Amino acid sequence: METATVVVAPVPVAIAPPAQHKLLELKSSFAPAAKSAPQARKAKAVVKKKLAGGSGGYVLEDVPHLTDYLPELKSYPNPLQDHPAYSVVKQYFVNPDDTVAKKIVVHKGSARGTHFRRAGPRQRVYFQPGEVRAAIVTCGGLCPGLNTVIRELVCGLHDMYGVTSVLGIEGGYKGFYARNTVDLTPRSVNGIHKRGGTVLGTSRGGQDTGKIADSIQDRGINQVYIIGGDGTQKGAASIHDEVVRRRGIPCAVVGVPKTIDNDIAVIDRSFGFDTAVEEAQRAISAAHVEAESAENGVGVVKLMGRNSGFIAMHATLASRDVDCCLIPESPFYMEGKGGLLEFVERRLRENGHMVIVVAEGAGQDLIAKSMHFADTHDASGNKLLLDVGLWLCQKIKEHFKRKPGFPITLKYIDPTYMIRAVPSNASDNVYCTLLAHSAIHGAMAGYTGFTVAPVNGRHAYIPFYRITEKQNKVVITDRMWARVLCSTNQPCFLTHEDVEGAGQEEEEEPQLPLVEGDNALLVRSPPMCNGNGPLCSGAA
Repeated sequence: METATVVVAPVPVAIAPPAQHKLLELKSSFAPAAKSAPQARKAKAVVKKKLAGGSGGYVLEDVPHLTDYLPELKSYPNPLQDHPAYSVVKQYFVNPDDTVAKKIVVHKGSARGTHFRRAGPRQRVYFQPGEVRAAIVTCGGLCPGLNTVIRELVCGLHDMYGVTSVLGIEGGYKGFYARNTVDLTPRSVNGIHKRGGTVLGTSRGGQDTGKIADSIQDRGINQVYIIGGDGTQKGAASIHDEVVRRRGIPCAVVGVPKTIDNDIAVIDRSFGFDTAVEEAQRAISAAHVEAESAENGVGVVKLMGRNSGFIAMHATLASRDVDCCLIPESPFYMEGKGGLLEFVERRLRENGHMVIVVAEGAGQDLIAKSMHFADTHDASGNKLLLDVGLWLCQKIKEHFKRKPGFPITLKYIDPTYMIRAVPSNASDNVYCTLLAHSAIHGAMAGYTGFTVAPVNGRHAYIPFYRITEKQNKVVITDRMWARVLCSTNQPCFLTHEDVEGAGQEEEEEPQLPLVEGDNALLVRSPPMCNGNGPLCSGAA
């Protein structure tokens, strides 16, 4: 393989073939506008990337290894080779050249594209089990599966590698320097997967990277497992830079991505998402029963989804009782021809009842305009959202007050905190186990500064910057959203320009020219909508 330095256009790509992969710097060639002193310092920061190039346009976005910083670090045979439970597994150790493709649907003759290092146990490890002192911390909001990940990290370290020293950091990042730690053993965590929340406690924001690094160094911690969302993973990247890159401490810093909204980029899904969709069915079913049992009944259900509407979209498809699904990615309007209020009235006249599912981040621009609300943020830097559910209910009630002889019965259900607090279901429990084991194998193999998750069905080690540079969002020009519109028969509320703009925004790579002749492909433009009717074409 060759090591490639990729530079933002228009600077050309430079390729050099050193003996082994090195950490590379990616700098923007565009001159930034004048900024304040803190902003200027931030703009000078570079992203460390470890890239390797191969034939056919192959690019490996690799993760750092402790030997990149400590080349004299010793390695040892993996104790799993003598483990009775794994002795029957054929080729249990991952081939060092195995990688996972980021994109698996490609055109004939197109480049092989970006790949990530495949997760799993290696033949050599860089920690003696008796010398490992691991720490586990949970940060951010609650999510089904947190306790399962904690349990499987503790039990996996003990049962697979014989690690007996695992610390639980209480209360999020602040717990490194402001709270006591708790010793975690397989016995103490045995039944926690049956409980919701996190036994370690959690918090948002307040990270002091220097103090955290001091705590890691003073306590002799050499493996840190950080469970949290994109903000938490950004913090994990800072901790890795301070502990490993600047101080040269042989410590594996590993992230386990957590977000109930499923809005982390690159990965297939985040743990807790399946449980959230399943639990949302209870709220939708209750809203449907209430609406169906009343004259002109309207049930409104608000689900999680600050910037991404995946829970609302999947819950709608799973339920089949939903008449309208509103998500942040698809703008809508209330008044006038083709608006939401007109659709609600028409559906009530046709069916006598209806159910609306709305993601919490939908319609925020409409609410802010009507209430003249200024933006505020929480401790994690997230924009505080106004309650779109209550606002929507009020707008619907006001509309029908102006309709004499058309009484409605409206019920509003917000199951957010009930869903967040439940234990994970069977599917998520299995998924959490795989995440924890993959994280352990990566740390023991000496990898650091990465997060672990499935990409196209295969678990991979992904650099921190890859999952924090942008959020995963519903593509409203995709067939999945078209299926929702066909299921609900709701208007799409979009103009031609909206749909075209959404398609251009989501397009990441240029399309190759089509081959002319008998084998030429026919590419259909994304279906358009005039804002007045359902968008149903192309759903199959």
